[in-house]
Amino acid sequence: MLKAIVLPRLTPTFAVLMMLASNSGLHAQTREVPASRAQVQLSLAPVVKRVAPAVVNVYGTRVETQRQSPFFADPMFRRFFGEGFGVPQERVQRSLGSGVIVDPAGLVVTNNHVIANMTEVRVALADKREFEAEIVLRDPRSDLAVLRIKGNGAFPTAELGGDDAMEVGDFVIAIGNPFGVGQTVTQGIVSALARTQVGISDYQSFIQTDAAINPGNSGGPLVDTSGRVVGINTAIFSRSGGSMGIGFAIPAAMVRVVLGSAKTGGKSVRRPWLGAKLQTVSSEIAESLGLERPTGALVVSTVAGSPARTAGLKPGDVVIAMDGQPIDDPDSFGYRFATRPLGATARLTVLRGGQRVEVPIELAVAPEQPPRDPVKIAANSPLGGATVVNLSPAVAEEMSIQGAEQGVALQEVPDDSPASRLGFQPGDVILAVNGRKVETTRDLDRAMRNRAGYWQITLDRKGQVVTTMFGG
Repeated sequence: MLKAIVLPRLTPTFAVLMMLASNSGLHAQTREVPASRAQVQLSLAPVVKRVAPAVVNVYGTRVETQRQSPFFADPMFRRFFGEGFGVPQERVQRSLGSGVIVDPAGLVVTNNHVIANMTEVRVALADKREFEAEIVLRDPRSDLAVLRIKGNGAFPTAELGGDDAMEVGDFVIAIGNPFGVGQTVTQGIVSALARTQVGISDYQSFIQTDAAINPGNSGGPLVDTSGRVVGINTAIFSRSGGSMGIGFAIPAAMVRVVLGSAKTGGKSVRRPWLGAKLQTVSSEIAESLGLERPTGALVVSTVAGSPARTAGLKPGDVVIAMDGQPIDDPDSFGYRFATRPLGATARLTVLRGGQRVEVPIELAVAPEQPPRDPVKIAANSPLGGATVVNLSPAVAEEMSIQGAEQGVALQEVPDDSPASRLGFQPGDVILAVNGRKVETTRDLDRAMRNRAGYWQITLDRKGQVVTTMFGG
């Protein structure tokens, strides 16, 4: 049974948020201490009324059929366990989250984990209307997804803001559907910016806030006092499952990148490719390089033909800024680089031999060479049911594969496949089978079709190379 929830009453202190909109218009923020009692007693309501109609609830469903037990044919088995045991049954998986409409045509941004593995999605608007939605684009790397509402007419929208204008201490509002209780509004401040090493997604540069964010808020907007979406709420730090005042939102700049790919009909997000391995600068490394403090991203190696190699980046370089914005670690570099526009040029500030060097680098997508040539492996082998593709810079970038430069990557591993049951995962790179190097998907397909007493498979998983034996 749910315990009674006591909602705190808003005190006049919180109402300072709206003085910005009253004096200088909806888009011009002024940071100042309230000068009168009247300013302190202003309300949050105008911002909420502007944004709330564009905030939706997102419902995902997936129907799975459980297999019938082979023991059910035994009358003795049925006698002890009943006639219903082992009969195929449908199990419905459900997910619940939030989203925000960012385009009048009905494009909705939400979290990828809200609709991950879901086959049917519905959205409910604040005015009680419900629609089916099409999944336009999933981007697990940023934990964002774009949906399209299947309905006619224009929809209410929220405007995307600029997260670079945010400062620690700015007021923000979180809108969503926590715990499925219905649309709820909470307020707080920006606690930190460019928060990395959170472990949520590949691109880590989150807005941290103390606005209450709970399960069900995922995918909902974090809004500034001008009514613009500055982030998409995605995760919380909690020991209890509920809000403890530490929530994280994906900045609007990353939302724009994913939304742009969705609008052009892309099946994956196109981002700039660096072609270099970066490492965190530890205190020991900083001391050895003569740095004042451990900050920046250390270049460990570069890939032949990559923008990093072409621009002249060298192992031992420390990237400390990009286009004038400081770089604290590889995560902050990855986020800023990934949100730069393709076709442009980024200017890196690099420490090299104690000197600052400006390095212009081209913002281009990773090449898909060799072509993917996808192949589904036959079911009578350890990799049965898996779909594999040739490894290329584009595949490595898309699947977050680091280190491996040759081999065949597992792109899809269905849950009910032999490959999944044996522990293979998407992103694994097959290097060799029975001691023979695997260079293409056709090589692997032939190796898996050759019946043998055993298979010896060597793979690279997240930089770790292992060899495993399987019976034939």
